[in-house]
Amino acid sequence: MTGVSTGPATGPLFSHRDRAVIAAASLSMLLVQMDWFALNLMLPVIAKEFRTPTTDLQWLVSGYMLSLGALMIVGGRLADVRGRRTVIVWGLTGFALLSVVCAAARNVPWLVAGRVVQGATAALVFPVAVAVVTAYFQDRRQARAVGTVLAFSAVGTALGPFVGGAFAEHVSWRAVFLLNVPVCATAVLLILRFVTDTRDEHASHRMDLPGAVTLAGGLTAVMLAVDQGSRWGWASPATLLVLIGAVLLLVAFVLIESRTAEPLLDLSLLHNRPFVTITLAGSVSNIVYCLVAVLCALYLQQARGLSPLDAGLVFLALSVGAGSASYFSGHLAQRWRPAALMAAGLLLSGAALLVLTWSGPLALYTAVFAVVGVGLGLGWALTNAATQSYVAPGRLAAASGLVLTSLVLLGAVAVSVAATVLEALSGSAQAAASDADAIAWVLRAAAVLAVAGAALLVPLLRAGGGHDT
Repeated sequence: MTGVSTGPATGPLFSHRDRAVIAAASLSMLLVQMDWFALNLMLPVIAKEFRTPTTDLQWLVSGYMLSLGALMIVGGRLADVRGRRTVIVWGLTGFALLSVVCAAARNVPWLVAGRVVQGATAALVFPVAVAVVTAYFQDRRQARAVGTVLAFSAVGTALGPFVGGAFAEHVSWRAVFLLNVPVCATAVLLILRFVTDTRDEHASHRMDLPGAVTLAGGLTAVMLAVDQGSRWGWASPATLLVLIGAVLLLVAFVLIESRTAEPLLDLSLLHNRPFVTITLAGSVSNIVYCLVAVLCALYLQQARGLSPLDAGLVFLALSVGAGSASYFSGHLAQRWRPAALMAAGLLLSGAALLVLTWSGPLALYTAVFAVVGVGLGLGWALTNAATQSYVAPGRLAAASGLVLTSLVLLGAVAVSVAATVLEALSGSAQAAASDADAIAWVLRAAAVLAVAGAALLVPLLRAGGGHDT
């Protein structure tokens, strides 16, 4: 197929065209991750400008996650049907336009609405970027290429607080949104110039609309209950009704998918034991990453008194560690089993996270922070690379959407639960953000979870020798 790389017989590992494709996908992933994490440090500045409590801006974060998490499988399948290049260009263009809308916001409802719609456009980018690279590289370089893309995603995650902190102190929160525009434009130009459209050649151009509606509705209800559970009360009628609605919608989705000729989600993936095991272990890694990103940002600013910019500088250590591990994960996966590397990364991150909670001097804290990033970077990158090898070529983007939905949804659940636990340990919501001891205990629980994630992979490792892929 034209535009699909099977590798040069001699010469450099990647050609100029290959590097351009990787760069386009990398920029797309970095954009979505950096934007979300940058906004976290901007909330106090936005609240001050609009003269509203910071807690009233919760939906700038959770509304974005709701629409992104609920629509990623839909966006992935749409890309498989309509064309991966076409859909990611739609998504990047929409993301840039909504960034301008958010930057021009004159009140909180305007800004929240813009963020929710922007999350929907991100759902056309996030799951498709990996699938574009996977479809393009049809040889052993695939894992290396995907690892490079996911390295930039990890960099975006940890670079976000630095960018947000720098802009919060020296520029403007509106400029963070405007920064997205040239990044989107560059990625779109590279995609249009170097990427040939690929799709599921056996699928019609019809979308499974009933499946899309029930899935999006069910996932939205789950995330809404998790996001608002601490405010409404976990056992309150409102929370329970939303959860019941979520279960009914997701059951309806499964019934629809089992009967339609061209389902939105290939349910056989849920019977694919290696796929499910790696996805769960990767989700654990991402849960720990989300907890580290959120809680360490609170700890450094509220408990240790660092400025947003200084806290962002410390976060660069996490970025370097995670980005380096993600970049080299593809090379390592050619020598060792991806599941074994993921297990090692989870164990490393768990041990380093325990050390982090007892690290007093900032220099030591920063060094250990980098080691935490290395372990979590391996887990994040290899989840996507390993699961894609178990999927038929026609379902690459949809499968990526399923994996990323699991990562985002469970990460959101974990952050919400951790916030509730943190408040309980501190005795009040006001004291939670600056309670160093409470934050440390939640992070220690995350370390134990990382070890449990490694244990999930043990049956897969015992199943046989050689590569998972």
